[in-house]
Formats: sequence, structure tokens, C-alpha cells
Amino acid sequence: MGTLQELASTLAVPGLPGWTGLLALLLLLLAGLAFVLMPFSVFGVKGRLDAIEAQLDEIQAELRSLSMRISEAPRRPQSDDWVELPSRPRVAEEPTPRVNPPIPPPAAWPESGRSRAEPRLDWPRR
Repeated sequence: MGTLQELASTLAVPGLPGWTGLLALLLLLLAGLAFVLMPFSVFGVKGRLDAIEAQLDEIQAELRSLSMRISEAPRRPQSDDWVELPSRPRVAEEPTPRVNPPIPPPAAWPESGRSRAEPRLDWPRR
């Protein structure tokens, strides 16, 4: 127990409590341990990355072979693709369709003297 007190007193940061130096040493040891153990957590990922890389290589090879097949395929002449539409017999001059909808006529008001007929309410009753 005496050596721990001596270690704490030698690691103490001036102006702070005695245990701060020991805490700083413990944090440094944990950071070092994490740095040393980090590669062991990566080993499981390497195999999966290799498998994905192999699949990517296969896909790239397939794309190359498809592009080679497309470039080597004989092209059809453009004239073979053209088809003449059958002509339909012309009937009498067809009117051109209207672009705008027809405009409705203005509203017609009745010619009588009364403009509106509304029911009369006897309210409040007397």
C-alpha cells in the first residue's frame, strides 16, 4: 500500500488532488490497450471484404463481356426498321378541332319587376 501512495504522489499534478495523476495514468493505459487490441477486431471483417471484392471482380468481368458482345453484334440497317403507315382514304374536308372551349352565353335575367323571390320570415312574432 505504501508503494501505491508513493506512485500517486509522484504522478500528482501540481495544484490538483493527489489522485488525478493516477487517473491520468489509468486513462493512458486503457487507450494503449485499446490501440493494441484494435487489429484483433478487424480480422473478422477481412474475410468478408475479400468475398465482396471477388463478387465485384465477377460483376466487372460480366459487364466487360456484355459490352464486347454488344459492340460485336451486327447492326441492322436503318432502312429495314422503317415501316410505311397505311394511308387512310380522305373523307370530305375535316374541320379542325377547336383549341379553346366554347364560351357560354351570358346569364339571362327574367323580365318581370321582381329580381328575386325569397321567403319572408315572420320573426320575431308579435
